[in-house]
Amino acid sequence: MKYKAINIKSFLKILITTYKNWNANEPFQMSAAVSYYALFSFPALLIIIIQSTGIFYKKNEIKGKIIREISEVLGKDTAETIEVMLKNGIDQEQPALVILIGIITLLYGATGMFIALQKSLNTIWGVRPKPKNEILKMIKDRIFSLGLILMIGFLLLTSLVLTALITATTDWISLHFPDFMIYVIQTFNFILSLVLITVLFAMIFKILPDVKMKWKDVWLGAFITTILFSIGKSALGIYFGTVNPGSTFGAAGSVILILLWVSYSSLILFFGAEFTKVLASKFGSGIHPATYAEKII
Repeated sequence: MKYKAINIKSFLKILITTYKNWNANEPFQMSAAVSYYALFSFPALLIIIIQSTGIFYKKNEIKGKIIREISEVLGKDTAETIEVMLKNGIDQEQPALVILIGIITLLYGATGMFIALQKSLNTIWGVRPKPKNEILKMIKDRIFSLGLILMIGFLLLTSLVLTALITATTDWISLHFPDFMIYVIQTFNFILSLVLITVLFAMIFKILPDVKMKWKDVWLGAFITTILFSIGKSALGIYFGTVNPGSTFGAAGSVILILLWVSYSSLILFFGAEFTKVLASKFGSGIHPATYAEKII
């Protein structure tokens, strides 16, 4: 069947099947595992993104955008805590040997979350690595995970540059055109953000799990995931801003909020992955294990 054969009725069936599969795969348990690894990977992940993109753009601008995004979702206190972590990890000067050890630790720590995410996606996709060549597989997974981190940095860099251009254009338009053009520019900026996030989810679905899929089979699932993620991000920001669940835990409140945020985001991502799997299986080219993987019987 082709994607053009999808109508409202078949789309609803896909959603129902997606929910049943999502619920059967124990998403809360998988999201808890990803959250645990994310807690240790988060600072290293942000440091690598800032350091790598800082080659092409101002580090303070990159760090500022990240902190603003975190502040909108997790609150000012959590953003300040993460900002201190980033300052300690980026700004301090250390001997060469210490820096080298730190880089290795950062790389290993930052990729840990993606390895946990890969295992969860493999469960959803119904595949597992073959027992042989485990060491080579582990190295390959780490390299792929690092590649995704760098791609996140690239997308962030692209977003910063385009946002700066849009801001400059907005200032010029406000002087020479009617006010409604400002809303047109803001709408374009919102759509651009959705496109970049969709590209990120598409790469995660296509590259991270041990399966062979065609790019055309991941785009719709990635877009649906982006919409759900954007809605969830806004809802979570309102919830954290109103209830502030981290206040109950005192000094550990920032840690709890990070765990909740990653867990909640993982649930959305797993739902999008299930949707992509159902879509590719019924209307696309199907999902096949990679050469170094096999189906789970």
